[in-house]
Amino acid sequence: MAVLTPGGASSPPPESRRPGTRQRVLLVSREEELDSLLALRRVAAHLGELAVTTDRSAEPPPVAALVCDDEVATVQLPARGVPVVHLFSGGRGPEETGVAEVTGMAGMAGPALLWLHWPDWLPAAKPLGPGVRAAGTLAPVRTARDRNRTGALLLLSLWGVPDDEVRAFTDGPLRALVRAAADHAGHCDVVCDTGLAAVYSSLAAVSAPEAVGLHRAADVDVDALHAGSEVFLASPTLAAVGLAQARRAPLCFLPPLGAAQRALAERVRRVVPVPVAEGHAGKPLPYVPPADALWQAVDIPGDDLRGAQRIARSLRQLSLAPL
Repeated sequence: MAVLTPGGASSPPPESRRPGTRQRVLLVSREEELDSLLALRRVAAHLGELAVTTDRSAEPPPVAALVCDDEVATVQLPARGVPVVHLFSGGRGPEETGVAEVTGMAGMAGPALLWLHWPDWLPAAKPLGPGVRAAGTLAPVRTARDRNRTGALLLLSLWGVPDDEVRAFTDGPLRALVRAAADHAGHCDVVCDTGLAAVYSSLAAVSAPEAVGLHRAADVDVDALHAGSEVFLASPTLAAVGLAQARRAPLCFLPPLGAAQRALAERVRRVVPVPVAEGHAGKPLPYVPPADALWQAVDIPGDDLRGAQRIARSLRQLSLAPL
């Protein structure tokens, strides 16, 4: 219903909804969590007709928001009149992340639409919660790899890993793995979401430091680095699995760190025989099967790889017809 001004005319629509104005949506993620960061980027790649912002205090408020994992933002934004699409990027739903207890999100149909990043072929940990929809795989917008590939990409996630496990890994296996990857491929790019100080300290002792590069995940195009790399070593995360799955690329897991990585690695390896590099001094890198052999058990329908498009579509619909 239109609200009448004292002069009797309908109040004008907000600037972000006026005809001819490019609608603006807010993008929120945890930059220090690899799954959250890459999920946001892969969905955002399909929002070409919308203007995007990461400024939560922007005025006028955006017409809608995509929030990856930040439960506080998902609670606060509807209070400003901003409808939310909330994505659980790492495969853990409301009950497993604590969101249900903190915010009452589980099953709510008003303030947020809830999506869970979870490939169709991967055995589910538990049934989806009320109101939560499985998105499928969040594939990179470009599913081809470079024709001329060189070097290795070591994609490390330390988000949510207990401090003692971080220390044990960076003080021991990490150095051996990076050295072996650089020796094998000629160069190794190490990309990490958080804990860079510990990683830097570990890699400072690697011989031939010119063969190793260290990058913060938020500062580089991870999907592009993967497209140009011949060797791929990664923490067990859905972001990494989605890269290798969509591109039918070889994949070797780094030692799983923390309960979430161990659980995901176990579920993936029920279907796909991804080897795990333990970083032992004698043999730090295991044999990695060719991509065709690695992924032969996964019959990937096209719809499973459209998870990012699916979420982007729901955000566009929400921007046109808010809840």
